[in-house]
Amino acid sequence: MKNSLNKSQIERFSRQLVLKNIGAKGQKKILSSKVLIVGIGGLGCPAAENLVRAGIGTIGLIDNDIVNLSNIHRQSLFNSKDIKKAKVTVAAKKLKEINPLTKIKIYKSRLTENNIEKIIKNYELIIDGSDNFKTKFLINDYCMKLQKKLVTGAISKFDGHIFTFDFKNKKTASLKNFYQENEISDDALNCEFEGVLGTIASVVGTTQANEALKMLMEIGRNLKNQILIIDLLNLNFRKVKFKKR
Repeated sequence: MKNSLNKSQIERFSRQLVLKNIGAKGQKKILSSKVLIVGIGGLGCPAAENLVRAGIGTIGLIDNDIVNLSNIHRQSLFNSKDIKKAKVTVAAKKLKEINPLTKIKIYKSRLTENNIEKIIKNYELIIDGSDNFKTKFLINDYCMKLQKKLVTGAISKFDGHIFTFDFKNKKTASLKNFYQENEISDDALNCEFEGVLGTIASVVGTTQANEALKMLMEIGRNLKNQILIIDLLNLNFRKVKFKKR
């Protein structure tokens, strides 16, 4: 990483650079950061787009799905011409058009016990945009094992949940301290049956990107041992504390 920003970087990120909490020091942290996004859907699309626009140096995208017509109302990187194409391939192309300087690595597969450690060890922060609790708990466990930063999001109907974890801190609670693994059902995250308003996906995914940037730059406050609960139907935003057990 160079000691100073070049002319193009200064112009591209000028509105961030003038922020006292960011400046050149914060921007250089962003440019050198590596973030993995799990699930290129309603949460992963806005998270990826906002991080690329902010200047993240390297982004990994993992998803084995293709674009369906029913995705388009909430998955902001896709349009009707993308139907039946691989999500990671379409997303990578569009993100490169936004910021050609960001390195993008794609994984056209599901995240499983067989590949997770090999993949996430290369990234300092993981954004979880997955749509099932098996994957969420898997990500949580390996981020704990490898002491990674993790921003988890979940959506259903008009509601969203956001968590942030920095597992380098041994006092950090985990996802399993909030959700009981043997008591939770994936029905809560099933958009096909439960339904979801597209705007809640955008709000939660964008907030995940915002929390990731703050953690990477080490500015502001994060949701340590708290969950942010968003109810867009009644426009309620609240935090609930929970403890490590």
